[in-house]
Amino acid sequence: MKALSITVRRIGNSLGVVIPKPVLSQIGLVGRAEMTVERGAIVLRKPRRAVRGGWAEAARALAARGGDELLAGEFGNAADTELSW
Repeated sequence: MKALSITVRRIGNSLGVVIPKPVLSQIGLVGRAEMTVERGAIVLRKPRRAVRGGWAEAARALAARGGDELLAGEFGNAADTELSW
């Protein structure tokens, strides 16, 4: 992509730029982005997925299919009273 000339504008007490829609579409940015400064350049990226993102939904789906049974079976903790912490 060829370099675009854009204007830095006052937005309230800050400064900002308008990113053209074709540029956003090209990289798939929608809604939120991560912004960093790398080697003197502003870099925008799609947000990283949250750690363990989607695990709760996957666990519910697994349970609905009956795939959440114990692998090692039940075991007791009767000897725990003998342990000293």
